[in-house]
Amino acid sequence: MMKPALTLYLAAPRGFCAGVDRAVKIVEMSLEKWGAPVYVRHEIVHNKYVVDTLRDKGAVFVEELDECPVDRPVIFSAHGVPKSVPAEAERRNMIYVDATCPLVSKVHLEAERHAEEGLQIIMIGHTGHPEVIGTMGQLPEGEVLLVETAADVATLEVRDPEKIAWITQTTLSVDDTAEVVAALKARFPTLVGPGKDDICYATTNRQAAVKAVAPQVEALLVIGAPNSSNSKRLVEVGRNAGCAVSHLIERATDIPWDALEGLEKVGLTAGASAPDALIEEVLNAFKDHFDLTVETVETAKERIEFKTPRIFRHDA
Repeated sequence: MMKPALTLYLAAPRGFCAGVDRAVKIVEMSLEKWGAPVYVRHEIVHNKYVVDTLRDKGAVFVEELDECPVDRPVIFSAHGVPKSVPAEAERRNMIYVDATCPLVSKVHLEAERHAEEGLQIIMIGHTGHPEVIGTMGQLPEGEVLLVETAADVATLEVRDPEKIAWITQTTLSVDDTAEVVAALKARFPTLVGPGKDDICYATTNRQAAVKAVAPQVEALLVIGAPNSSNSKRLVEVGRNAGCAVSHLIERATDIPWDALEGLEKVGLTAGASAPDALIEEVLNAFKDHFDLTVETVETAKERIEFKTPRIFRHDA
């Protein structure tokens, strides 16, 4: 029986970013340096396949530091942690490695700099996301206020409306964030912001690629975990860019084949914490179902790499 023809538009960039790649390498290098088990506070990145693969190699994932024995190394996830966490690790004389993405660390430093200048900070982000918890935890309670939408801006209670700065979670929708920033600027004319948007290059690039693909396809699939902020934003961006049938899938077993029946053009991308192995798995599933033509839609080239911590480059 002949397979139906389908053109798959593959967005580029897609998949792992430099910060995620670095974080995964840190866990692997920790296992090589200290042997199993090594402990990881929170999922190192938001992807079950990645977490399960590292768990099979000897990583133990926990939610809080008090779940870790003091005689084994602990790694802090790519999302960052409140200052209280490394302080507690030091108090307990633990070996710890910080796998926080350098672009998240940059936001932490921005927040501290604003606070030193006497500014109260408004963070744009999602309540309960580990990156938001980590960033807000760089400063005492009340110094960082959180908003999610432009509507939230109207109800903010600030200390001094003329001494306000804003920062953002790194994995937000570029367009949605611009709306919130506009609302902040309208309410606080002296608002101080970052020199360049805090939304990271990888998030921005993947959203731009989806915007290029979405108008050309009848359905869009985003490979990513349901707790991955940047992956969920890609689904939203796809819908807003003209592809109403946009789905988040974790791997090939989640492909909604019924929704793709009769279609001729489908888009595919992957969030910044989705590994190449899952992209290949999905591509192979499409080859099994269709007479497949693959077209790459590239909107940017990424050459950024982040160094691993010094503890792996020199003896501690």
